Amino acid sequence: MRKALRWLLALVVLIGTVSTAGAATAAEPKAVDIKDRLLSIPGMSLIEEKPYTGYRFFVLNYTQPVDHRHPSKGTFQQRITVLHKDVDRPTVFYTGGYNVSTTPSRREPTQIVDGNQVSMEYRYFTPSRPAPADWSKLDIWQAASDQHRIFQALKPVYAENWISTGGSKGGMTATYYERFYPRDMDGVVAYVAPNDVVNKEDSAYDRFFTRVGTEECRDKLNGVQREALVRRAPLEKKYAAYAAENGYTFETIGSLDRAYEAVVLDYVWGFWQYSTLADCADIPADAKNATDEAIWDSVDTISGFSAYTDQGLETYTPYYYQAGTQLGAPTIHFPHIEKKYVRYGYQPPRNFVPRSIPMRFEPWAMRDVDTWVKHNARHMLFVYGENDPWGAERFRLGHGARDSYVLTAPGMNHGANVAGLVPDQKALATARILDWAGVAPAKVQEDPSAARPLAAFDARLDKRDVEREPALRP
Repeated sequence: MRKALRWLLALVVLIGTVSTAGAATAAEPKAVDIKDRLLSIPGMSLIEEKPYTGYRFFVLNYTQPVDHRHPSKGTFQQRITVLHKDVDRPTVFYTGGYNVSTTPSRREPTQIVDGNQVSMEYRYFTPSRPAPADWSKLDIWQAASDQHRIFQALKPVYAENWISTGGSKGGMTATYYERFYPRDMDGVVAYVAPNDVVNKEDSAYDRFFTRVGTEECRDKLNGVQREALVRRAPLEKKYAAYAAENGYTFETIGSLDRAYEAVVLDYVWGFWQYSTLADCADIPADAKNATDEAIWDSVDTISGFSAYTDQGLETYTPYYYQAGTQLGAPTIHFPHIEKKYVRYGYQPPRNFVPRSIPMRFEPWAMRDVDTWVKHNARHMLFVYGENDPWGAERFRLGHGARDSYVLTAPGMNHGANVAGLVPDQKALATARILDWAGVAPAKVQEDPSAARPLAAFDARLDKRDVEREPALRP
């Protein structure tokens, strides 16, 4: 009897334990899928999800006001992508300043911090364009406000540290965002970001082209550029046939002749923007005795004869509009070409935007940003390429800057990055990025030279090549 009672008591205890555990399990909240969390954000909608090992990748639309000062006056859908790693990891906020890629990719800071990545399509690049388009609402403050709203919407989901980044026009964008919303990000990594403070003073570019590379390479490039203008008549006949074959027109720039010269004058700039000194071996060595075909092919390969057609310009109308209203645009001279061969010189952005779109330049916009960076930069890293013409006018730091750096990658072009810096600067930059992201290992905090990217390199995901655009677009 006593033995049976002991068994009965044990059974009661066991049942009670199981019941208690079951109740506790039932009380635990079920984890919400990241897609559901993202789509629960007001204004967020899904375009598609694409698989990638180790990540979730979402292409999304986010509802933005056309005018952040007057949100009631219309909205548009802005594309963004989210490369999701884990809500417990830091997040990198990237924009290239143009269209957003809908293919999974990882920017260098994202690999360094092993984090999430949010990428934004710049306003007015289709399809992220209001209809009808009020072009007066395309400015750096409105675009920075786009980023601010996206950050505010996603911060509750991705609560760890955030770092903004971008290359070229995207580097400019990251800088402008920091200027207008300095409390959002924990750090900024701006790659090859031009800084045209005074639009009409561009002598820095002229000096750059007298020093870049080697004299032999400069002479070869200058020779081909000059010869393309000397042979204008026969090569323009080839251009006309090329345009007719491809259905290209020249309404915006005004004529085939203007487009031809614009392409040729981009040639030397385009070479240094996208190529390296080693690529000089591919440039015709004796331009005067080269065939028309050799001159055409070299110019087309580097500058692209489609660039200033209506069809080539259309995609980049938002960039040229901004260049002609706030960003500024470079003007350089060509001392190696006799004046009789140059009819138009570097044409202003106004020539590349349809006349139906009004433009007015605001000279104070870039001066304001430049002054702010010099005196207020905090946790900002600027990386430039030694042989990149866009770095001739760059951001510089003043006495007010704190924990901020301007570094130059030797021999690199418009694709310069942290990986291309000299070893001690590479370690410094990597250590600061890790620290700003809040993920610097203890050994890196003790010894910055030990800094390494936290994620292994992925050849498909980590694209190190420069994002090529036609020349004279940053």
